[in-house]
Amino acid sequence: MNVQTVRRAAWIAARVLICAGALALGIYLLWKYEYLSQLLCVDNLVGAVPLALVLICWAGVGILVWVKHTRATAPLCIVLAVMVALSAALFPNALRANWWFDYGQPMTTDSQPDLSVYEPFAEGNLLASLDGPASLQLTEDLPQLDGAVALYPLYAAAAQAVYAEESCAPDRVIMTNTLKAYDGVIAGERDVIFVAGPSASQKQKAEAAGAELVFTPIGREAFVFLTAKSNPVENLTYQQIKNIYSGKTAYWSTLGWREGGKIVAFQRPDGSGSQTGLQNLMGDLPLIAVQPLPDPSLVGTNSLMQQMSVWWQGVQPALGYSYKFYATVMYTNPDTKLLSVDGVSPTPEHITDGSYPFTVEFYAVTRGQPQGNVKALIDWLLSPEGQELIVRTGYAGI
Repeated sequence: MNVQTVRRAAWIAARVLICAGALALGIYLLWKYEYLSQLLCVDNLVGAVPLALVLICWAGVGILVWVKHTRATAPLCIVLAVMVALSAALFPNALRANWWFDYGQPMTTDSQPDLSVYEPFAEGNLLASLDGPASLQLTEDLPQLDGAVALYPLYAAAAQAVYAEESCAPDRVIMTNTLKAYDGVIAGERDVIFVAGPSASQKQKAEAAGAELVFTPIGREAFVFLTAKSNPVENLTYQQIKNIYSGKTAYWSTLGWREGGKIVAFQRPDGSGSQTGLQNLMGDLPLIAVQPLPDPSLVGTNSLMQQMSVWWQGVQPALGYSYKFYATVMYTNPDTKLLSVDGVSPTPEHITDGSYPFTVEFYAVTRGQPQGNVKALIDWLLSPEGQELIVRTGYAGI
């Protein structure tokens, strides 16, 4: 066998390996981001773009390595090389369907429930209470409490049960929301906060500040999905939810509601407790960027709970998510309903036994190990009395 034949065989083998490598990488990416298993659920052009980019990239590499490189084919090779490079560069953007300059879905938090009804020690407030005095009574060095909107009725009730009223200044029990509460405890400006688990950005903030956050689970809650009552869909599978919020499924007809039109899947601001909940259940799948609304009228009152009941072309196409207590007690919309997930409804029993798929724990979070009255308060919340108060508020105990 002469040298030229060997070189030719080596070059053929190299081209085969390059094509095989490109094919393997493409298959891996489509498998990792669940396009292979959910191919039949991709029902929209934007959701199909990542698949198209992988195919373009693989085809371009294949043609580039097999075409005869001459002056005549140079323009073709340049075009193919640009297409391959652009496909690779655009793929991360395509996974999030992040193509829009104006996303069309304002994500403000201007609208929220009336929190004055949960103010501790206020006459006629709606806070849960025990049948008698709490076994723990704090009269001095009262820990400053902060947390999520949805958990304010709980830690306010705990303060009312445990703190001496005459010693409880207004700044001892505040509610600034999940994002600001995390910022406060990371900065050492809060003694304990009551929140869901942290987002990736909140973990990064704590690490950058050198703050060791300690998470003590004190109760359980359900992360729920909502639609309008007129929507005939009663159940979504976990996979269907991931398909919607990764951009693969965009139409209710794919989920069995032929007249439903396009799913208007609202989202919450990054760093909020419910948005972190959605990000956590997505796992390694990138969360789709907020998409343009079919019409500005769908903005409604600019609150996710109220946006669930908007109408568009004769139907109510919205989908959203929240924590159950917030959606059913604190800020209700009578025109909405909670969906079952994988056939399991978010009832108290299913939350307590963990059979509802999106049962989550919420935490008392401190910077460093809790000490003194902070530790006493957290220990009391974990006691039978504290757990009873958590259940009476509307959550499930640990």
